[in-house]
Amino acid sequence: MQLPRPALVLFIADLALALAAWWLAFWLRFNLDVPEEFVQLAQASSSWCVFAYGAGFAFARVYRQVWIYTGLPELRQLVVGIALGGILTAAGILMLRLPAFPRSVLLLQPLIALVLMGAARAVLRTLDERRLVLKHGKPVLILGMLQEASDALRALKGSAQWQPVGILSPQPAEVGRSLQSVRVWGTPAETARIAQSLAVQALLVASPPGAPGRREMLLQAADAGLALLTLPRPDEWLKGDGVAVPRRLELEDLLGRDPVQLDVASLSGLLSGQTVLVTGAGGSIGSELCRQVARFGVRRLVCADISEFSIYQLEQELRAAHPQMQGMYYTANVREPERLLAIANKHRPAVVFHAAAYKHVPLMEELNEIEALRTNVAGTWHAARAAGVCGAGRFVMISTDKAVNPTNVMGASKRLAELMVQSAAQGFPGTHYVSVRFGNVLGSSGSVVPLFTRQIAAGGPVTVTHPDIVRYFMTIAEAAQLVLQAGSMGRSGQIFVLDMGEPVKIIELARMMIRLSGKTELEIPISYTGLRPGEKLFEELLANDETSVATPHPKLRIAKTSRQALTDAKAVLQWIADADPEPEDRALRAWLRTLVPEYVLR
Repeated sequence: MQLPRPALVLFIADLALALAAWWLAFWLRFNLDVPEEFVQLAQASSSWCVFAYGAGFAFARVYRQVWIYTGLPELRQLVVGIALGGILTAAGILMLRLPAFPRSVLLLQPLIALVLMGAARAVLRTLDERRLVLKHGKPVLILGMLQEASDALRALKGSAQWQPVGILSPQPAEVGRSLQSVRVWGTPAETARIAQSLAVQALLVASPPGAPGRREMLLQAADAGLALLTLPRPDEWLKGDGVAVPRRLELEDLLGRDPVQLDVASLSGLLSGQTVLVTGAGGSIGSELCRQVARFGVRRLVCADISEFSIYQLEQELRAAHPQMQGMYYTANVREPERLLAIANKHRPAVVFHAAAYKHVPLMEELNEIEALRTNVAGTWHAARAAGVCGAGRFVMISTDKAVNPTNVMGASKRLAELMVQSAAQGFPGTHYVSVRFGNVLGSSGSVVPLFTRQIAAGGPVTVTHPDIVRYFMTIAEAAQLVLQAGSMGRSGQIFVLDMGEPVKIIELARMMIRLSGKTELEIPISYTGLRPGEKLFEELLANDETSVATPHPKLRIAKTSRQALTDAKAVLQWIADADPEPEDRALRAWLRTLVPEYVLR
């Protein structure tokens, strides 16, 4: 066994401590006064002790330990090495048959050795951590209950960048207690005062996403103007070197909920080894669907999008992330039925995800109403028909909460698209058709989050249409995962509604983003611009004549409607095809209302 020099030095130190423990055991056995004849006995047997412990440490691989990183696993390994050394020592002494040997020494020595070696490692680790903290450490407060703070403190042990100096707990009963020598100074409401007294400029959030009261607690703490940090996500741990490096809190962390639990078995059966077609693949939802689908080992992924640049970016990403997957990347418009049908017939997808749509409410409300109908309604029918003609097993359309009791053309066009999908389900019984309805997606193109980000970077103001406007939000990954799950469930023609959690006030969202940027509302003001054309104060997930029923998945429900009449798809397509390039606004809206009675004209 050839050891590197640092490991050899520590191995010799362990053997020296084992020898010291041997002499201390004799010393304690004879009440601190060892008779001369037993001194000679200790000298005669000490070489065997060193040999036995060397063998025990070698077998337990204690020599591989780095003392400054000693934790419970290393201590357990050390206990095994000491136990082996003690057993071998006792066996050797008994075989040597040394006269009048005090057998209590054989019991005392391993215990003393454990104390000495554990203390040596603890002292060395403490000195090293203190050196790193004095050199690099920045004081940080930890926000969370004691159990959550305990996990964060353990994760920070290997970090030289941050030094925990206090805990803020939402439980008043925990104030004044200590955890690993770190005191609970107060509650989140007292963050500003405590941070000032401790000269702290950063706050580490230990509470996990979905914890009760987490958002309110963070809003209280954010008023102190501290940098908000959190521990890495599990995927970031895997990419790193095993040391927790706190990162800036992101909006997804602030609004986050419990992770989506997928039925992996059913999704693997649906996607693994299959061909999957995604329309609108270059968009926010479409590209995330492609990423999620690729994870399930599809044989071929066919991606179609009208944007050349978006499909190019997606191609580069997926080729690098999944080189074994066969990817086909088309620049194609869902408004061209023959092109879409040719792609579907060539590849014969088992599953089609239809994400192509116009979704920006104000743009579709004025000047572009006919475009919303051509893409959202006719384009959906073309995709649904292509899926049925080519024999796809499943078709999933991405819908929106704006399709519920719509007050704008975009929402009404998406509701009509849902009805067109239900008509396709009647016309193509061999294909399983579903629609999935959800709200706003954080960071998606055209959403409020990128707009606020740009406004904050420019120094403000951040523009909010109305102080009382609220929206449902979820992350792109969460939405895509639930879309996949819905695609494997239910009966053809059904509409799924996602559990969007609690609605969020847009003004609250703006404040959170300003605080996450490290600014205050004095530095980045908020201004109100008034509701835009077709915009509602709040969105709904169910229409007035709809109810919902549960599914086996806790975050998916099925919308049930009393409406039974099917939409005449052929007549709808004919009207859109015959419409003028710039149809009269009132006539277009009146026609749309005959097909979507819940559409409220404003």
